[in-house]
Amino acid sequence: MSEPIPESIPTSADPRSHRPTKRRALTPRAGYASDVEALFAKPDKEIHIPGSAVSKKVSAPPEIVANVQGSSAGAGSGEFHVYKASRRREYERLRAMDEEVQKEVDEKEFLARKAEQEKRDAEKTEKNRAKRAKALARKQKAKLGKKGDAAAAEGDGKAEAGKKKLVPNANGVKTGNGDGAAEAEGGEVKTTDEIGLVIEDDD
Repeated sequence: MSEPIPESIPTSADPRSHRPTKRRALTPRAGYASDVEALFAKPDKEIHIPGSAVSKKVSAPPEIVANVQGSSAGAGSGEFHVYKASRRREYERLRAMDEEVQKEVDEKEFLARKAEQEKRDAEKTEKNRAKRAKALARKQKAKLGKKGDAAAAEGDGKAEAGKKKLVPNANGVKTGNGDGAAEAEGGEVKTTDEIGLVIEDDD
């Protein structure tokens, strides 16, 4: 057992050490959190994301095959491994070709879907634009209508003010304007009997 001397204390536990203590991820979530924190600590650092196996360049098959495998493949101790390696290369080449074809098909489908979505979005945007323009025109028409009604009411008021009011004078005869009658009578309007329809019975 080691003695509790400075040399036997781990560097991370030594109070004289300024090295940050190591933190272990106790749960997978803590591990992911620490990874994300490490990524965000240096945002300028370039992150290398490994590509898929398709991105690896598979060498083209040789023009001349020196080791042709025949029906006696695996007869010798090393022939089977040569056959197995060539078969693996051929399968890898065929798989890469299939993946390339699939990638092209997927890209065409994606571009078709994208074009269709953009067309739908453009139609919807145009429909909404027309709807907004129609609502704006309706609002402006209503605003102009209110102004027109106010102008018409104002015009009617001016027209009525321009007309002479008929009021009865002292003799019971209607004159052109009430003000003129008041001026004729010395500023005083005398009360007169109301002019109306009188029905007399002949009994």
